[in-house]
Amino acid sequence: MEINVHKRWLKKLFDFKNSLILYIIQLNRVMGDEFKKSELILNPDGSIYHLHLKKENVADKVILVGDPGRVKKVSDLFDKVEFKVENREFVTHTGSYKGERLSVISTGIGTDNIDIVMNELDAIFNIDLNTRLKKESLTSLKIVRIGTTGGLQKELTPGCFVLSRYAAGFDGLMHFYKDGNSVSNTDLEHAFLEHTKWGGKRAVPYFAKGDDDLFNLLNDGVHSGITISAPGFYGPQGRQLRLPVIDSDLNDKISSFQFGSLKITNFEMESSALFGLSHLLGHRAATICAVVANRITGKSIAEHQSVINELLKFTLNKLVS
Repeated sequence: MEINVHKRWLKKLFDFKNSLILYIIQLNRVMGDEFKKSELILNPDGSIYHLHLKKENVADKVILVGDPGRVKKVSDLFDKVEFKVENREFVTHTGSYKGERLSVISTGIGTDNIDIVMNELDAIFNIDLNTRLKKESLTSLKIVRIGTTGGLQKELTPGCFVLSRYAAGFDGLMHFYKDGNSVSNTDLEHAFLEHTKWGGKRAVPYFAKGDDDLFNLLNDGVHSGITISAPGFYGPQGRQLRLPVIDSDLNDKISSFQFGSLKITNFEMESSALFGLSHLLGHRAATICAVVANRITGKSIAEHQSVINELLKFTLNKLVS
């Protein structure tokens, strides 16, 4: 009789435990904590869809480059390389430099690719890819983009380095995210819209700030200012081949704009999304570029690999100092 009572109590406890587990699972689903397979897409080996990476494959200090071929130029400077993977334009090498673990990842061109890279990098570190649940303890990554750029001030001679204090997004990407407007310096944004007489059906630019600590770390003998991230290489940057642009004076307006001590220094195509998404996701980001052409003076350097190599070494040494 007594044994049967114990069995009934054990069964009730067992049923309660199972009910509690099911309740917690259902609660997580209701609260949106479990990410759907259609939203968090994984490969058969459990790696994230585009980057083909798992958490153990990536360091929490990441260098981003646009050109897939530039990844090897960075990792050739490493003491050792422990991991390599590539898929489409996304190439990753992870290793160590002066004893510190680093990853270098190519993004390809454009803020659309940065949207992929940033969301997938964040997922690798801050979502449990097995349970599809957000982790309680979140990781903040340090991310530095190294690229080439066109200068928009006369003093930015080809071969110099320019560090982005803000990135102005002509791309409109952040307008798709619920809190996207929070990343923009609205005073700077309004001043720019007024100065350029911005209008038509173009996306409203947003001005996202780079991380203060990384900016101060890299701000050593380099130029700095506002970087424009354009959604294209030709028309959005004022280049005209067979197609005329809507505002042929836009580059003159851009180069004459000033907000306090800040001027618009250069064009590139990725940093606005990098800064904006990093802000929303809790990561720290910076961009430093080598000027290979000056859009105002028309001067350029034909062979810029030595300048890029110098910039790569400069950035690596700052990151591990």
